[in-house]
Amino acid sequence: MDEKTEKWRVKAACQGLDPSIFYPADDDEEQIAVAKGVCAVCPVADECLEHALGSREREGVWGGATERERRRIVRQRRRAAYAAAARRSA
Repeated sequence: MDEKTEKWRVKAACQGLDPSIFYPADDDEEQIAVAKGVCAVCPVADECLEHALGSREREGVWGGATERERRRIVRQRRRAAYAAAARRSA
């Protein structure tokens, strides 16, 4: 882990919690809500989400987003980047 990664992780609200909280069974809305509740009060949730997006985390709740939600974010960002590139070349 690099120094920047280490800095945000030590500030995370999930420090010391059982990691299984963030890996709920498929579509277990109650478990997902518990994980998202921790993320909702986390001071580094944005950094956590960006880490998950950048490293293509495929499982768990990261930065308050489930795998499905992260895939949606990636698609939206990709579409926005394509649209911006198209505007620049027009």
